[in-house]
Amino acid sequence: MILENQFDVAETVLQEALSEGMSYEEFRKEVQYLFSTNRVTGAEQSDAFLHYTLMNEKRMDRWEKTLKIPGEVAEVFYQFNGRVTWLVITEGWCGDGAHALPVIKKLADLNEGITLKIVIRDEHPELMDAFLTDGARSIPKLIMIDNETSMPIATWGPRPSEAMMMVVTEKRLKGKLSPEFRAELQKWYNKDKGQNIARDLAGLVSLK
Repeated sequence: MILENQFDVAETVLQEALSEGMSYEEFRKEVQYLFSTNRVTGAEQSDAFLHYTLMNEKRMDRWEKTLKIPGEVAEVFYQFNGRVTWLVITEGWCGDGAHALPVIKKLADLNEGITLKIVIRDEHPELMDAFLTDGARSIPKLIMIDNETSMPIATWGPRPSEAMMMVVTEKRLKGKLSPEFRAELQKWYNKDKGQNIARDLAGLVSLK
């Protein structure tokens, strides 16, 4: 989504997040370290979040090994000549984040003009509240920041466009997301293999 000055985020909040942002490798190590001590990222600690974190670790390991970027998408990133930072807000237990982050990482690696930084949602509430989705602190949320102006210029998330339509339809029909629907959503991610996310983000950099 391209931004038209709707965001309300103080420069100090944004700069603090950028200075504290982790690389993809640092984020994974942080999640793994916490898990080894029976903890998870964020404010809430629970057995359920430990379970989700373990599942996500397996998902990310799998996507790192199997993910393939379509040639036409890769070409968009090869041709990109901007200088931007992709600041991603997420948590280690976030299922959508586990599917998205390996794709985001692989795409960012295609062009040296893209810097990837990751922050934990619960550690940056003011930043999260400036980039809500329908009033909710939904993650993952990618904020594309112009390095020259230090201003946000576009966002993506919390889900790829096709999955977002599935969620909107389900909520409109049933008012909430059932466990059965969430299981179907995971099947969709596995079948799509990151392609929708890759196309979405190719469209994002094309806006720059």
